[in-house]
Amino acid sequence: MGVAPHQQSIAEHGRALRAREYSCVELTRHFLARMEAAADLNAFITVTAERALAQAQQADRRISAGDDTPLTGIPLVHKDICRAP
Repeated sequence: MGVAPHQQSIAEHGRALRAREYSCVELTRHFLARMEAAADLNAFITVTAERALAQAQQADRRISAGDDTPLTGIPLVHKDICRAP
């Protein structure tokens, strides 16, 4: 990964994943490491690293099989900004 992955666009990641420049697992590990490094910010309540890596492995298999969509393998973070009453 030449440019830091967190500075690349989704389209750039999609092209790189399909060109096998890096794997979905590698990309996911990068973002998990960034989340871990910034843990003191308390930005995430729940991190499902094992699940994310399992899904990344599945995405790698789908890309290899040609059974992918443009967003296959792109890590996603969901920020819950809603408060319970």
